[in-house]
Amino acid sequence: MADETAWFKSSYSGDNTGAGCVSIAALTGHVGIRDSKQHHGPALVVPTASWSAFIREVRAGRLGR
Repeated sequence: MADETAWFKSSYSGDNTGAGCVSIAALTGHVGIRDSKQHHGPALVVPTASWSAFIREVRAGRLGR
């Protein structure tokens, strides 16, 4: 999918206790999302436009918990 160097830990993942950490990779036309603790585990891949819309909704507080 993406070279290991393409992945970065989300700045919203919190401290390094391992709770709720996600890694993101910018792919051509898509974004990869995975559990930071499972480097070789599954990843969710979504179109860049969908990821951007999701982030807008989160920032606007429209998704709740």
